[in-house]
Amino acid sequence: MTNAQNATLQLIQSYYATFNTGDREAFLSLLTEDVRHDINQGGIESGVEAFRAFLQRMDRCYREQVEDLVAFASEDGTRGAAEFFIRGEYLSTDDGLPPATGQKYYLRVGAFFELRDGRVARITNYYNLQDWLAQVGA
Repeated sequence: MTNAQNATLQLIQSYYATFNTGDREAFLSLLTEDVRHDINQGGIESGVEAFRAFLQRMDRCYREQVEDLVAFASEDGTRGAAEFFIRGEYLSTDDGLPPATGQKYYLRVGAFFELRDGRVARITNYYNLQDWLAQVGA
């Protein structure tokens, strides 16, 4: 394994470990200022402030933890991927989604990364929205 691969794997693992702690400022410090966020079955947002707003909405509507993380990295360390499960609870109704009543869910998620200067420059998340909707009773 190259040093670049190892650094990317460590960054991806840190990204999710920090997500799980709930320390959003530490989490945001892992991103480039111009980070691109490709939202599952949604739009594309750019910049740390857009990501901060996204996290605020997510924290209001969901309580989530990443479990069983497996990370992958390209040899040159510029790209990475992760597969994991999200264990969550739907706390508050999110716009355009079914009413929240504290439903619990467990989803397989895939994520793709581009890395630059030791930070996340792009994150793309994918999960099965229909599976989530079935789990929350939609």
